[in-house]
Amino acid sequence: MPDSPHLPTRHTLGYLLLTLTAITGEYPSAQVGRLPGGAYYKENVVKQLKREKLLRMFYRDGLRGLRLTALAKSLLLQDQPEQFLSYLTGSTETNNLKSEVPRRLRLHRMAEVLTTMFNAGVLVFGPDKFPIFTDTPDLPIPLPAYYSSRELKELGPLAVKVRGSRASGLLLTEGAIFAVYNTGPSLMKWEYQAEMRLKALLQMELCNRRLSGQYRNAAICGLVFGNSLDRLCGLMSSTPEQHHNYFILDGNYDAFYFLTSDHRGEVLLRLLCDPGLRATLDTILCENLLPKRTGFPVEHDALEENGAPVLFAYTCDMPRIRHFDTALELHGLSGTLICFDHQESALRQVCGTRVQFQCIDFEKFERSVLHIKEETD
Repeated sequence: MPDSPHLPTRHTLGYLLLTLTAITGEYPSAQVGRLPGGAYYKENVVKQLKREKLLRMFYRDGLRGLRLTALAKSLLLQDQPEQFLSYLTGSTETNNLKSEVPRRLRLHRMAEVLTTMFNAGVLVFGPDKFPIFTDTPDLPIPLPAYYSSRELKELGPLAVKVRGSRASGLLLTEGAIFAVYNTGPSLMKWEYQAEMRLKALLQMELCNRRLSGQYRNAAICGLVFGNSLDRLCGLMSSTPEQHHNYFILDGNYDAFYFLTSDHRGEVLLRLLCDPGLRATLDTILCENLLPKRTGFPVEHDALEENGAPVLFAYTCDMPRIRHFDTALELHGLSGTLICFDHQESALRQVCGTRVQFQCIDFEKFERSVLHIKEETD
């Protein structure tokens, strides 16, 4: 007798891939390469899941994505109903999949963010997180945690206020809440009013009510992902065609960061999630520099011996970089911007001639501070 259909064991790549596909509706096949493990192993896992009729490839209009079969949905619902019920039943967009390109691109962008969050050690799965939109915690919730825009809808009627927002979800870290966006390979058209309503909702519902013990004085920041650093140039452009980007730079958010949807972006996301790790890097960067000076007319993190301002820009906080560049021009000063080596080219394009660059070796930082070694097959 043939074996009855069954799922891969939990905590394996096979189960992870089925879970990500369930939560996103359609998981972009290109994202499989970003998951843990060697390329040959991952290829075999996908083949095995297809052979066992748990995954199928959906290819149309140049978009290639993995979808769950009816069998996989049934088995996942039996295995972890509390995790999958809201994703794999009814008319929800992750269960009742459409073939229109804009809808599929939205699912793919959500999947990219989810993959980055997972790889950076952020809590992304329901059972691991506190249900902040349906319950009020007595104790501090586990962090860092990512909640998708679908989970935000659990607020019920309140969620209608942020309809139209392009946010893919929220990231909660120690001391900060981030509205998270993903431009993907192209520039995004922002809905200014909807994004401001989202920020107001986060302030009211999370900082003042549900999580006031943990987030009453928290910073509310923006975080946007893109396929490459070329997107940074577009987002920071001040040309008339890019006027809809103004809300990124206009100071409405305490900070607005740009990260790439790749391994480097994952490493920088770890830095954003860990104030202690950032402090360690900042301490290293401050060696041989003078401390920052109160009342100095240019935003800065340290000073050169000659009094020139220095800005730490490795997290690509776009408004802060713009303020630094503009203030140097305004006051006729020169300054130094410190970033990772792979960020230099893009940042040179958005800064004026008064900005000089000093680069951190990214691979050396990984080895010496994060102790990450590059994975090989």
